Amino acid sequence: MRRTLRARAERRQLMTAEADVLGELRRLRARLPQLSGALAASTDGLVLAQDTADVEAEGVAALTAAALGVALRLTDATGQGGFRELLIRGESGYVATYAAGSSAVLTLLADPRTNVGRLHLEARRSSARIGELVDGALERLENV
Repeated sequence: MRRTLRARAERRQLMTAEADVLGELRRLRARLPQLSGALAASTDGLVLAQDTADVEAEGVAALTAAALGVALRLTDATGQGGFRELLIRGESGYVATYAAGSSAVLTLLADPRTNVGRLHLEARRSSARIGELVDGALERLENV
């Protein structure tokens, strides 16, 4: 029961950062016009903010959480350290996921013509900012 109440409180606190996170997603999309979508989610798959049009954000967040689990196990098994990012290239573009602090991830959908170096540069900056926002919201919860 206590764990459930704690989880609910954490989710409410994460949602308080939604406006700031959404602003960061929109600024990122303005800097990278080749992005077709951006979302921030908790590591367990809860959508924190989204700027997507053609995808179901909850499904993408859930799949991101599953991919994150595999990526964490893979980096651990190979001795590569903590998870930082995952890039998937499909026939029609890219899906990129970046660690955003200790409790969130940033997932981006990009066109096939995207400059991947620039994608990484801009996404790493945004994921750091989103991580600060989300981790800060959780810290405030712990201090209450």
